[in-house]
Amino acid sequence: MKLRKVLSLILVLSFIIFLNLGGLNAAEKVKITLLSTKGEINAALEEVAKDFSKDYPNISLEIIPVGVGQSPFEKLSTMYASGNAPTLAMIDVNDVPKFKENFLDLSNEEWVKDAVKGALNDITFDKKVMAFPFTIEGYGLIYNQQAIEKVIGKFDPKTIDTRNKLEALFKKLEEKGLTPIVVSPLDWSLGAHFLTIGYVTQSSDPKKIDKFIEDLKAGKIDLSKNRKMNGLLDTLDMWKKYNYLKRSPLAGTYEQGAQLLATGKVAFWFMGNWAWPLIKEVNPNNVQYGFLPVFVSNIPNDYGNREIPVGVTKVIGIDMKQNSREQQEAARTFLNWLVYNKNGQNAWVNKLSVITPFKNVKLTPNDPLAKSIFEYMNQGRTLRFLVTLPPDHWPTVGASMQKYLANVISREQLFKEITDYWRKVK
Repeated sequence: MKLRKVLSLILVLSFIIFLNLGGLNAAEKVKITLLSTKGEINAALEEVAKDFSKDYPNISLEIIPVGVGQSPFEKLSTMYASGNAPTLAMIDVNDVPKFKENFLDLSNEEWVKDAVKGALNDITFDKKVMAFPFTIEGYGLIYNQQAIEKVIGKFDPKTIDTRNKLEALFKKLEEKGLTPIVVSPLDWSLGAHFLTIGYVTQSSDPKKIDKFIEDLKAGKIDLSKNRKMNGLLDTLDMWKKYNYLKRSPLAGTYEQGAQLLATGKVAFWFMGNWAWPLIKEVNPNNVQYGFLPVFVSNIPNDYGNREIPVGVTKVIGIDMKQNSREQQEAARTFLNWLVYNKNGQNAWVNKLSVITPFKNVKLTPNDPLAKSIFEYMNQGRTLRFLVTLPPDHWPTVGASMQKYLANVISREQLFKEITDYWRKVK
């Protein structure tokens, strides 16, 4: 009898201890991590993580930030090597093939059917969808309409459709005391964004663009005789003459570019809509911005003179090697929350200023750069956003572009360095 009482007391005490430790609720709590490689939204993502946990109290989401300009590939590789892979990894599209063996197959997720046309093309392998398309982005020559009109009066960006017309505007702005442009000397901007316009304007046919890249690898392309590549660099040469940084071309930073544009110290900045949170932070009162194409010639309807690059640029993979099944399911829940939950959609679009790649999400970012991109999309005036380049393209070729921007090498030398790079790519 005494033994039975003792056993009963032990059971009661054990149950009390179990409850004090959190019991079943604690066991059900799951912590997941998200590697964020969009530095400009890291702070906002922290707020989004809190919003998600309000809807799903048993899931805590930690944001692991990677700074602007840091390599997502290197960061994620390091985390896998240390056995500490994030549950969710936001990476560039061209990095997916390197990590797809570690990622869950997401082909059967509900959101697959709601993805916009083409959003899954570059992240589907052997008919398996290996990542979640996170954002559509676009880039070009951002203009500050308020700053321009302050010095020259009414400005209609549609009247600028060639390099010569842009230069005529630059001259007028300079005469009125407004520096026309700042060219930020960032290797990722010059190598992954500016130079690739020369690749994608070769043809409106994606297969011909791929053929151009393959011919570069085979050493079959003489860039010195390529009209679009030369036209693109003619435009850069023109920009260099009016560059805010022309006395020290490599001294600029990403933050400086946003600061100069937002405060109206320059009229134009070559960048993408991802810069909007920073521009808005500097000057929340001005929303008069938009994109001009990066002109490749003086022929108004030349392919590339009416279009800007637009495409899915960031995707999210779910780790299946170093995270538990519970964490994987919680990660799926987060992605579905973004696509189908009203709070998730609001957080995704309005807090992160993301253009979503999903047909069912009817919200659009309330910012002028996103609106400008939508206008180009609705008019069918888009170039392919080349996101499948080798991971070392932008640091390697971007370094060559920096030298050209600083007049350290000639155009002939630049073309040689670009050609040499591609001939080493397998």
